[in-house]
Amino acid sequence: MSRLIAFLRAINVGGHTVTMESLRRHFEALGFQDVETFIASGNVIFTSESKNAGAVERKIESRLHATLGFEVRTFVRTDAELGAIARYQPFAPSRVQSARAFCVGFLGAPLDASAKKMLLSLQTEDDSLHAHGREVYWLSRNSQGESKFSNALLEKKLRVSSTFRGVNTVQKLAAKYGR
Repeated sequence: MSRLIAFLRAINVGGHTVTMESLRRHFEALGFQDVETFIASGNVIFTSESKNAGAVERKIESRLHATLGFEVRTFVRTDAELGAIARYQPFAPSRVQSARAFCVGFLGAPLDASAKKMLLSLQTEDDSLHAHGREVYWLSRNSQGESKFSNALLEKKLRVSSTFRGVNTVQKLAAKYGR
């Protein structure tokens, strides 16, 4: 059995409210085991016999769309991938310490060269961006709400779906569930 972590995009925004208990039941109905949620922002930890993350993502998205009535993009990582994401250091520690926001964006696939170039064009004096694997790392001197960069901007310009989590959340998840 593989331990997996699902990062759900916009599970409780736009007038939708899904309790974490309800979310656990949906995952259990899909046959996943050891289902837990981590803070009420769409982070679900579970075990699965499937090692195909793409198939697991599609299975979750299909179930949630059918039962909730709206699309919930899902990004699945293994516990080993989560550990590597949490340990990865794309920015100098001194820059991270002085930043007001440091987030990881989860993508469905790595960015190609053209998309990486577009991503870098979105950088500002206050916002630094870095792509690595299926993640985008965003460091800002401003809070997320004050920044010119956003998940919506990333999705619009790069034509990809994503969901962001604060690095602190990712590190806490990795400390509890990562390898």
